[in-house]
Amino acid sequence: MTPLAFIHDLGFDDLPRPVVAQAKRCVLDLVGVAASGVKTDLSRIVRDHAVRHMGTGAGGARILLDGRRASPAGAAFAGASTIDAFDAHDGHPLTKGHAGVAVLPALFAVADAEGGGDGRDLLVALVLGYEVAIRAGIALHASVPDYHTSGAWNALGCAAVAARLLGLSADATRHALGIAEYHGPRSQMMRCIDHPTMVKDGSGWGAFAGVSAAYLAADGFTGAPAITIEAGGAAEPWSDLGRRWRILELYFKPQPVCRWAQPAIEAALALTAPALAGGARLDPERIRSVAVETFDAAARLGTRPPATTEEAQYGLGFPLAAALVRGHLGPGDISGEGLRDERVLRLLERITVAERGEFTRRFPAERIASVRIVLDDGRVLESAPTAARGDADAPLGDDELGAKFELLAAAVPRSRRAAIAAAVEALDCGARLESDLLPLLLAAPRWAGERRQAAGAA
Repeated sequence: MTPLAFIHDLGFDDLPRPVVAQAKRCVLDLVGVAASGVKTDLSRIVRDHAVRHMGTGAGGARILLDGRRASPAGAAFAGASTIDAFDAHDGHPLTKGHAGVAVLPALFAVADAEGGGDGRDLLVALVLGYEVAIRAGIALHASVPDYHTSGAWNALGCAAVAARLLGLSADATRHALGIAEYHGPRSQMMRCIDHPTMVKDGSGWGAFAGVSAAYLAADGFTGAPAITIEAGGAAEPWSDLGRRWRILELYFKPQPVCRWAQPAIEAALALTAPALAGGARLDPERIRSVAVETFDAAARLGTRPPATTEEAQYGLGFPLAAALVRGHLGPGDISGEGLRDERVLRLLERITVAERGEFTRRFPAERIASVRIVLDDGRVLESAPTAARGDADAPLGDDELGAKFELLAAAVPRSRRAAIAAAVEALDCGARLESDLLPLLLAAPRWAGERRQAAGAA
């Protein structure tokens, strides 16, 4: 199936049942991440920016978990930036990045602006967005020497989703994909690894570029071809559209930090589990040194003490130290007072990170680390080469993803969390977007008022 036919002709009945189930998992997981992301300074700034500088025009779209309106492209920008603000969203190994972070907010924004559709329509659009974005990412990495942020290629997934929802012709869709590719942010990912700031993974601008591209193409703006789709050397990733479902190859993160840091965290937590530490969690004060070996890109995450949540999310040493101190890693450990925990900062001084060539050669298909911990009594705890949980071959179960959603969306009242989870689960039963899902996700989050109401009712 050609990309243009896939975008416009894919139907719900074409989706295998595991793909439908995976798409619903993606929606719930991304909404949970957004619920944590919305509390960050990054999200507050971009949402205000979208309202002030990305005007609504004729109606516009509501911003994810905000309720205010911007243009559809502006709402997509703010929603993607909000998810990107909290590094717990799904990704694909071969893209070295993330599709859903941009595709889902773009879908919500255009659906809210244009109206209509049901849960099955949402699932089809989401799946085709993932499939287009992931293949564009694989093709981009194969065709250029630089490592670009996810926005460089998830923009095409957003353009595909918007083109379908807008009912563009095949010719206009081809131009939309070309415009999105041309204007997608080919920003330098490793610059943000070396110098973490709010620019993050470029997905906010990827969503903006993709949605804008579709609306421009609808007005006759030209921009074809997208070379990551149409160039001769790009054919292979697109040859199995509709037969191989790349969405089933996603990983889901158990921890809210860069995926590259998670193998070391998994290895260290396994080494210090109560069963291996005499029945109690290992006292972190007993640790004399922690030596991590990992692949080159992960080694560049480094061991700097973080001043911001962005620096904590794009670190290796700090989240590893926090996990060893607390026995887990949650939202509060990488933000606010968690950044100033003296126990974590003391342990951070005893952590070193180095590259192992073997692990670098296995990246990005595999992300591997090994950890060696020396205790105060001279004992050495040493892990085997370890990958993080959540990959397609070691997936998080539905119960784990449900618990993750509950943790990340803890600020949302329980009744609203339950309603969101139920609406997502019912997407394949024909739930209406305008009445059953979008009001829960796009309406102003009067959470404090909802809590007071719930308390009064009790």
